[in-house]
Amino acid sequence: MRPAMSREQLLHEAASLMLDFAERTGLTSARPEQRYLWTDAFAVCNFVGLARATGVARYTELALRLVEQVHHVLGRHREDDPRTGWISGLSAQAGELHPTRGGLRIGKRLAERRPGEPFDERLEWDRDGQYFHYLTKWMHALDQVSLWTRQPQFNLWARELAEVAHAAFAHASPGQTRRRMAWKLSIDLSRPLVPSMGQHDPLDGFITCVALQTTASLLSRTPSGPSLEAAVADFSTMIEERGWATADPLGLGGLLADACRVEQLMRLGASVGDTLLEDLLAAAVQGLEHYSRQGDLLQPASGRLAFRELGLAIGLASIEAIETKSRAGLRPVSSSAAAELGALRRHVALGSAIVAFWLEPEHRQNRTWVEHRDINEVMLATSLGIERIGASAPTELA
Repeated sequence: MRPAMSREQLLHEAASLMLDFAERTGLTSARPEQRYLWTDAFAVCNFVGLARATGVARYTELALRLVEQVHHVLGRHREDDPRTGWISGLSAQAGELHPTRGGLRIGKRLAERRPGEPFDERLEWDRDGQYFHYLTKWMHALDQVSLWTRQPQFNLWARELAEVAHAAFAHASPGQTRRRMAWKLSIDLSRPLVPSMGQHDPLDGFITCVALQTTASLLSRTPSGPSLEAAVADFSTMIEERGWATADPLGLGGLLADACRVEQLMRLGASVGDTLLEDLLAAAVQGLEHYSRQGDLLQPASGRLAFRELGLAIGLASIEAIETKSRAGLRPVSSSAAAELGALRRHVALGSAIVAFWLEPEHRQNRTWVEHRDINEVMLATSLGIERIGASAPTELA
C-alpha cells in the first residue's frame, strides 16, 4: 500500500488523469470526439476544481471547451441518425443560444430503440436516449461553471435543461395519485424507452432545481430565464415517501453527496424541508450497513467495477465536509443529524481504502477497468479530493 499523498501529489495525480482523458477523448487532440454525459459532467467539475486549487487558467479553459463540445455533440442528433441538427428542433442560431432546450443524449454507442422494436434489456444498456439522472449531473456541472466564472449563462442553460427535463420525464400514471418519472426517454423526449422510475430521480430533481434557483439568485437579483418553482413543488411531492436506502455503492455515494449539497443549501437559507438532511443520512447509514456485509471489496480487481466503488468513496468524503462546516459554527446540524453522522463516521475509512486500491497500477490492468477507462479515471480523479482541496461551496459566493 502506498503512503498517504500530499496535497501537491493529489493534485498532480488528478491533473494527470484529467489531461490524459482530455487528449484521449478528443477534447485537446485531433482524435474523434468521444462524449458521454455522465463522465463529462464529472470532468467539467474536475477541471473547475483544478482551476480553483491551482489558479491555472488552462483548467478553466478546458472546462469551458468541454461544455461547448458536449452541447455540440450530445445536444445534436447522432451521425447515424437520419435527423440532423439540434435535438430540440431549434434552428442553428437559436440552438447555439439555447443548447440544452431539447435535453442531451447519453452518448451510448448504439442508436436508440426504434418505435415498435422489441425491448431487449441487455441491449438497452448500450442504446442511446436520455437519462434524467445524467441530465441532473450536467445541470450541476453547468452550475459549478457559473459559480466559478460568475457567468449566469451556464446557470441559465442548466435551468432551461431542468425545465424541459421535468416536463418530459415527470408524468401522472393512470390509477395513481402520486406523479412518477420515467427512467429513460427517447432522444427527442417523445416516448419512454424504460418507463420504470429511478429510485433517486425525484430526489436528484428536487435538490438540483433548488440549487439552480439558489445560484440564479446569488448571481443576479433579477435572474432571467425559467423559474423552477413548479418543478421543485412537483419533485417535493414525489419524495414525500422517502425510501432511498440502497446497498448499491454508486447510489449510496449519491445519497451522501446529496446530503452535502442539502447542508450547503440550508446554510444559504434555501427551503429544503425540515428533515431532508437527517433522512438522507439515515438512508445512507442503513444502506452502508448492508453494503459493508456484502463483501464486494474482498473480490479481486477483475470482479469489481471501479466507477461504482469510486462513487461511494466520493460520497463518503462528504461526511467530513458536513462535519467540518458544522464544527466551524457556520450552521450546526441537528442532534439527530449529528447522531447519523457519528454512525457514518465508522465507514469513512472505507472510502480511503477504495481510492488506495484503484490507485495501484496493477489494479488498473484488468478488463473491467479498461472497458470503462474514461469514467473510471475521471471518477478516480474526483475521489482524490479535487473539490475538497480547491472547490468553493456556493456559500463562498454569498
